[in-house]
Amino acid sequence: MSIDPRVALQSLTSALEEHLAAASARRSDGDPAVEAAFFAVADAFEVYDDALYEAYGEVTPLEVIDGDEDDDEDDVDDEEDLEILQNSEN
Repeated sequence: MSIDPRVALQSLTSALEEHLAAASARRSDGDPAVEAAFFAVADAFEVYDDALYEAYGEVTPLEVIDGDEDDDEDDVDDEEDLEILQNSEN
């Protein structure tokens, strides 16, 4: 069963609004409400992107990141980016 992209978009919009509310009411760096809202946005976005692709063969220019900042070198996809990275370390 496919989801209507408009319904998925409404869910994404709601998740973004909830994330904003949680972020603005943050009590600490590790506030569980902000973390939960973060993952809700990521999940809602993936549902929307999938629904958009299934309905229209289209995707958004966005992607969900895993939040792991230590894996920056793993994200280097082509030799040019790798060369720039290596030159900046010298």
